[in-house]
Amino acid sequence: MAEHEHEHVRVAVVGSGFGGLGAAVRLRREGITDFVVLERAGSVGGTWRDNSYPGCACDVPSHLYSFSFAPNPDWPRSFSGQQHIRAYLEHVTDVFGLRPHIRLDSEVKRMVWDTERLRWDIETSSGHLSADVVVSATGPLSEPKLPDVPGLDTFPGKVFHSAQWDHDYDLRGKRVAMVGTGASAIQIVPAVQPLVSRLTLFQRTPAWVLPRVDRPISAAERALHRRLPFTTKMRRGLLWGVRELQVQAFTKHPGELGFVEQLAKRNMGRAIKDPALRAALTPDYRIGCKRILLSSTYYPALARPNVDVVASGLSEVRGSTVVGADGTEAEVDAIVFGTGFRVTDMPIAERVVGAEGKTLAESWAGGMQALRGAAAAGFPNWMTIIGPNTGLGNSSMILMIESQLNYLADYLRQLDVLGGRVALDARPSAVRAWNHRVQERMKRTVWNTGGCTSWYLDESGRNTTIWPGTTSEFRRETRRVDLAEYAVLRASAGSPAATAGENAGVTA
Repeated sequence: MAEHEHEHVRVAVVGSGFGGLGAAVRLRREGITDFVVLERAGSVGGTWRDNSYPGCACDVPSHLYSFSFAPNPDWPRSFSGQQHIRAYLEHVTDVFGLRPHIRLDSEVKRMVWDTERLRWDIETSSGHLSADVVVSATGPLSEPKLPDVPGLDTFPGKVFHSAQWDHDYDLRGKRVAMVGTGASAIQIVPAVQPLVSRLTLFQRTPAWVLPRVDRPISAAERALHRRLPFTTKMRRGLLWGVRELQVQAFTKHPGELGFVEQLAKRNMGRAIKDPALRAALTPDYRIGCKRILLSSTYYPALARPNVDVVASGLSEVRGSTVVGADGTEAEVDAIVFGTGFRVTDMPIAERVVGAEGKTLAESWAGGMQALRGAAAAGFPNWMTIIGPNTGLGNSSMILMIESQLNYLADYLRQLDVLGGRVALDARPSAVRAWNHRVQERMKRTVWNTGGCTSWYLDESGRNTTIWPGTTSEFRRETRRVDLAEYAVLRASAGSPAATAGENAGVTA
């Protein structure tokens, strides 16, 4: 029998990245100690554990990309690298005493809503348990997406995704194909270019790239932040305020972004002197339609003599030869995919079975939607962190996570006030009304009008990823749970839930 088999907890959190650890901290601050964090890997960290490719770093300033309740005065750089962010999450885990709650190597295989007991039955790779409430914090950047390339299975060399970097494979002196030009690729290219004998970049769509104004944070600055903590808050507040002011250009007046395009073109022109290459690297869509990337080393790397840019996607592999959609061929020893993640069809949805016996993936077959980005109709007492339409195009996701944690905390308070064995199920009408509001606002945004196809859009072309407003607006929308938007479910007399007694968890 597995160690945790048949255990029951009040709350089960899935995932131990920023969302999952943030939820765990918030539960403890609310006095809830009867919870577990289920993590499929052998350590915490989420995407900042998995993505350890050369050059991996955050494109949001360090003091904004951290919890407001856990400021870090000792960030070493204005934009932190992966190792520093992962260390920060380990630090948060220890400082807030989360390790006793964390179950490592416990991948969720399936979770099913029990309509009689009003609880979730959860099967993990380390055993079974049940929970009154599930908080899904697996995140949209957790499942790598590989394209279906003909002949890839016959390639004799090394193949891996940027989020599954093989550190045992030495790229020095190798011929390498880099597939993709997103946020990971523009960090990988300058990091590996000096090592490889030849680098062939397959670019399906060029990106807009602005300089990354990164620098070390001085010892004097760090000492000031330690001695006077309010200075850390001031720094964070300034970073937040600047980004809040930028939002209208993305959401209401995309035409104002033309000036930013000129800055990006000048950034390119400083490094790329070849007119043909410059033309290939210049996007034909409005800046901001895809995520604006930050790098001061990407273009200089592309200008090096050992780099070839193929202005098309990878279409075929023939033995050790990679072939672009334009017919360009190259012999390579390794293929690295920087092709993103399953964002609009998150795999966890295939493992969640709701009140009507349908999976969340089936419920979302026409596109993801959730009330206030958190609750899906037909899935009682199930909430997601970084759910549909909670992503950002210009600021820190930690701000959105903390807003959703406010909503989670009030959700649990409402369950306590209602008393007994009870569950809340988002009303379909409320979900539809919320989603309609979001999609109507989305129509004028740069993400929908900018002329690009991005990973923000699902298969039907609907933007189910981005929040079309400011982070302060979202915080207001998620400050409290409106019970009118939910159906209140209670156990019927004589049901297992009604007769099992109050064993649904302990609040301390």
